[in-house]
Amino acid sequence: MVFAMLILGMIAGFVMVPEIVGSIILICAASGFLASALWRLVLIVASVKPAPRMPEPAQWPRYTILAALHDETEVVGQLIERLSQIDYPVDRLQGLLVLEADDHDTIQAARETPRPSWLDIYIAPPGSPRTKPRALNCALPHVTGQLLTVYDAEDDPDPLQMKEAASRFAADASGRLACLQAPLRIRRNCKGPEKSVFLDRQFGAEYASLFETVLPGMARLGLPFTLGGTSNHFRVDVLRQVGGWDAFNVTEDADLGFRLWRRGWRLGVITRPTWETPPGGLRTWLPQRTRWLKGYMQTWGTHTRRPWELGVRGMLALGTTLGSGLVSAALHGPSLAWITATMAISVMAGLSPQIPVLALCVLSLGTASAWLGCAIGARRAGVPYAVTDMVAAPIYWSLLSLAFVHAVWRLVREPFAWDKTPHRRDVPPHADEDTLVIGQGLDASLPVRLSAHHVTTPEPVA
Repeated sequence: MVFAMLILGMIAGFVMVPEIVGSIILICAASGFLASALWRLVLIVASVKPAPRMPEPAQWPRYTILAALHDETEVVGQLIERLSQIDYPVDRLQGLLVLEADDHDTIQAARETPRPSWLDIYIAPPGSPRTKPRALNCALPHVTGQLLTVYDAEDDPDPLQMKEAASRFAADASGRLACLQAPLRIRRNCKGPEKSVFLDRQFGAEYASLFETVLPGMARLGLPFTLGGTSNHFRVDVLRQVGGWDAFNVTEDADLGFRLWRRGWRLGVITRPTWETPPGGLRTWLPQRTRWLKGYMQTWGTHTRRPWELGVRGMLALGTTLGSGLVSAALHGPSLAWITATMAISVMAGLSPQIPVLALCVLSLGTASAWLGCAIGARRAGVPYAVTDMVAAPIYWSLLSLAFVHAVWRLVREPFAWDKTPHRRDVPPHADEDTLVIGQGLDASLPVRLSAHHVTTPEPVA
């Protein structure tokens, strides 16, 4: 209601006194972009100090891995092979591949792939909405671990990531640490028609900026943040206390981070990464980004109903993450179009471009801070980011405006629809797909590595 009244007020102001209202909006927008740029610099500085290494606990806590999959026939074997390489005491592990009851191909592929004895198949009962958080919620009552992590179908986690998380939880003296986020890093070593050099490099740099500078900076400042959709590590008792994931939010990770904070819990980051492959070309990138922005809108609407419950720091974090992300996505494309059109018209008319100095300075500072965040993040993550990537970045940012328009439309038409990103097997450079051995590291002497529990008990259906 308040937002609608502000919009109506601005429209009325434009009709009555367009020059005054236009100047006010320009000053407010410039102030907002300036604050956003300075805040990004603060986070870069705050992220410099690495998280301290914690000693291993006397006894490793029981740990559960959840991986919700749908239509992942091509990569489920790869995921199982990667999960089997995790360095954690086998007798303290539980793993559940959460599959949909009608996803017969993925179920068959998972059954036929050799699995470690601690990794089970869990078939979620039919129901709606058909989202990843609903599938995770179905599996949550069957979790036996004290700690829990979520991985996606294409993930390649560092084998020691869970040990680092368990050590951090054990060393938490406050008792308020509920979640730890591992950095997600993008590698470009996949083949196929969906490969896009431009989008892959920009996507990798964007991830590097977020997971190597922004989130560590916010964690160092003791602020909440939007979680990644994977490689977040939870205390199971806290997760159950807050009701698990929001099944109707298509970015359940963004919502859960602020929901934990609202309930008095705290978030942190760890250093051992999870590697992922980029979505690929525009045909797959756009639906994924549309879903993310739509979920950010859902999360923003949820947590701004009673923003005071987040406290000052929580409202600051919500505004500088979700708020600034949505505003930036909405304005990148129009801003670039305005600058391009202004300069083109001026050149054609033989005049000097009439771009306000204030706007140009703020835009330059914002662009420089974004470049700096990507460059530092890419260096820490070990992903490529060259001068050519910096020059091409505004084009990528403008594509976010296209995704924003799609997200608004989808939020109105299909608010809970899940735009799934297709995944393909990750093939090392110069390797042939046929040489990729699924199940490497398991006991090759057995045709299928199953425990007695797997043999005598069918997949559970809750």
